Amino acid sequence: MRIDEALRQARGRLASSPSAALDAELLLCHVLGQTRTWLFTWSDRELEANQQTAFEALLARRETGEPVAHLTGEREFFGRPFRVTADTLIPRPDTETLIEIALALPLPDDARVVDLGTGSGAIGVTLALEKPHWQVALVDLSEAALQVATDNAGQMNAPVQCLAGSWLVPCEGPFDLIVSNPPYIDASDHHLDEGDVRFEPRSALVADDKGLADLAEIVRQATGKLVDGGWLMLEHGFEQGGAVRALLDEAGFQDVRTAQDLGGNDRVTLGRFASASS
Repeated sequence: MRIDEALRQARGRLASSPSAALDAELLLCHVLGQTRTWLFTWSDRELEANQQTAFEALLARRETGEPVAHLTGEREFFGRPFRVTADTLIPRPDTETLIEIALALPLPDDARVVDLGTGSGAIGVTLALEKPHWQVALVDLSEAALQVATDNAGQMNAPVQCLAGSWLVPCEGPFDLIVSNPPYIDASDHHLDEGDVRFEPRSALVADDKGLADLAEIVRQATGKLVDGGWLMLEHGFEQGGAVRALLDEAGFQDVRTAQDLGGNDRVTLGRFASASS
């Protein structure tokens, strides 16, 4: 079967996916070890029997809803391929908003930075690669997730420190910047039964107190682990901007603001810590 015909049939099989064409292309690229550009350039090439069999097997798994990132074992984030497993969240484009804001902050050249609940390491590793002089630490309670982050950092030669533990507990500090994409979904949210999140670890998605418990705990801990003038930056749900700003305001943070993601939804809230003596 030709590549273009295989893709046409695959798009039909994956019609229930909002990204059927892209899904099919990424899966075939994975099987062939080629880029999407190569697929389009050589669309008249015939697939070998073993290639077609492998492609069919991946399509069958995708039809059940299994995420493409789990099928290929990776997801691109900020232009880099990150390995992902069922032990980590799948990096999403909206989180790149956090990266862009962090890179624009007025931080020292040798800023000390920590990524809490790092998962695949996408946030912390990206910051370490974009700012090689920053001292970046990655923290996760899950040893399996932290191993994935460690592997990604090693694969990309990112100079990071990896620490196992709950939020800032294993960290000495103080930090110039604390970033986190923590669990922030309420356990009753219907989105947990839809799409890719069905296959992602609930511990990385769900938090008590209507999704705010972990966000509140990070704010509480951060006040004792930031330098005077240091920044805390949190990703959260699109309806949680006001609540997260209130958490930062109550903890004495200044210059508190919320940034929108690619879809125009509240996604990242940040504030600058000011000690009581300043």
